Amino acid sequence: MFTDTLAATIRGIGAMIVHVETDIANGLPVFNIVGSAGTEVKEAKDRVRSALKNNGINIPPSRITVNLSPGGLRKDTTAFDLPICIGMLTAMEYLPAKCTEGILFLGEIGLGGEIRTVRGVLPAVMEAVKEGIRECIVPTDNASEGSIVPGIKVRGASDLRSVISYLINKDESVLPATHTDLQGVFEIGGVTAPDFNEVRGQERAKKAAVISAAGFHSLLMTGPPGAGKSMIARRIPGIMPPLTLAESLELTSIYSVAGKMPKGKALICNRSFQAPHHTITSNALVGGGPVPMPGIISLAHRSVLFLDELPEFGRDAIESLRQPLEEKRISISRVKYSVEYPADFLLICAMNPCPCGYFPDRNRCRCSEHEISRYLGKISGPILDRIDLCTELKPVGISDMTGERNGLGTSEMAEMVQRAREMQSKRYKGTRYRFNADLKADDLEEVCRLGIRESEMMKKLYMELSLSARSYHRILRVSRTIADIEGVPDIGCRHILEAAAFRPDLDYFRL
Repeated sequence: MFTDTLAATIRGIGAMIVHVETDIANGLPVFNIVGSAGTEVKEAKDRVRSALKNNGINIPPSRITVNLSPGGLRKDTTAFDLPICIGMLTAMEYLPAKCTEGILFLGEIGLGGEIRTVRGVLPAVMEAVKEGIRECIVPTDNASEGSIVPGIKVRGASDLRSVISYLINKDESVLPATHTDLQGVFEIGGVTAPDFNEVRGQERAKKAAVISAAGFHSLLMTGPPGAGKSMIARRIPGIMPPLTLAESLELTSIYSVAGKMPKGKALICNRSFQAPHHTITSNALVGGGPVPMPGIISLAHRSVLFLDELPEFGRDAIESLRQPLEEKRISISRVKYSVEYPADFLLICAMNPCPCGYFPDRNRCRCSEHEISRYLGKISGPILDRIDLCTELKPVGISDMTGERNGLGTSEMAEMVQRAREMQSKRYKGTRYRFNADLKADDLEEVCRLGIRESEMMKKLYMELSLSARSYHRILRVSRTIADIEGVPDIGCRHILEAAAFRPDLDYFRL
């Protein structure tokens, strides 16, 4: 008997519907799974066979063929276990012939019949709605995630027996539909980052953090150990505006595909803070592997990616950031297919001025000029040219440690960022841009109009600082953000000078 059961496979951060066609015929006993099935999918036959046996269901000694259509699409997920199992039971006439019509099945099956969590449920359910599918059965732990999608009934199942009972009797009390109020879940999200009030001194670095968060400008902080670089970086998500619903859904899709969704959680409501160790490989950072998966930079989408001790990262890992910093996405290609993941992240970097961390204090620094030059040389010019802001942190003085806390705090900094974001939202409504950092050169003159004095100042800076075209444009973009923070419509000379003061000093890295 031939049956057709609906499943889905991950494609980037989206999904595609797959038809699991099952045929049981007379012949030598064999169980074949065809249709570009990966290793995880091919192993399903052993899991399904054992699960059915341990639930008192014997598979007949027949020729079993399972075809995953479309055949040219690579499938690599254990989520095919449940649809394959249900397809076999229907083909064996253990289940009614039409009981699976219009139902999408997703789930990994344990040897005892348990249905275990899988990745990619949210994009699969979203695709099912587009295809007009009315019902979806997923693992219980994934039910909350899938139920935020309107227009479809999502039922969570913990074991194979409950799925079989529901399909035979259509008793909704066996597998009740999970209902999640999307807006209600989204409103639960809140800022959990620590407060900037805990950072003593370093007001210049705090201002750089505000500019970075306001215009989505990448930031590099240099300074000796203990100056507060990591403290400042970890507090930046707290001054960024909350995720919008669209951003939250997009980030949740990435986490779902990567298999990083917290158990029982329906939605990622807070911006993430990704701080990988410097030993991370380029594949782990940007994504990839034999079965392409989102990397750390995609998990930092709409959020913060913090690279502490930047020169200690592998050169391949650092250079792999070039494309996503420019294009806000990462493309991963394999022989038979390619995928694309979003990677619109805020890059925050920190580094010491030398291997020991105390240059130029020669009373403490024991590094030779060659060692310092080699250390700084690990950061290439093309990467530095993509960093909009650079600030140096000095050691914290005793007066800052023992005096009253009167510097910028998170609430005040968040208000500054919000004011700038609102101006950008109005300015770029209906355009391809979201932030000042996104501005392309052909639109800079329109958005960053300069008066006569400002134009003369930019010309003078261009000549005296030997700016490149990219550096020139970077100063204009940062100036626009500083003006937005102040809530003024026009860029002034003081904004240009402040932006120029925050530019990365390429000569410093050529010591």
